[in-house]
Amino acid sequence: MNVIAFIVALAVFILGFWLFGLAFAVTTFQLPIFFAGIVCVCLALALPANILRR
Repeated sequence: MNVIAFIVALAVFILGFWLFGLAFAVTTFQLPIFFAGIVCVCLALALPANILRR
């Protein structure tokens, strides 16, 4: 379970950084894409803290 949680968290973290970069590359919807990146990074940090704690 720990390995799966780590892989999912890492994938969400990388997705968040990809969304950060995408927000600067598109011409519309920059703010929602950037906020989605922030949410992904926050979730990626919260998932291991809550799942791996048990």
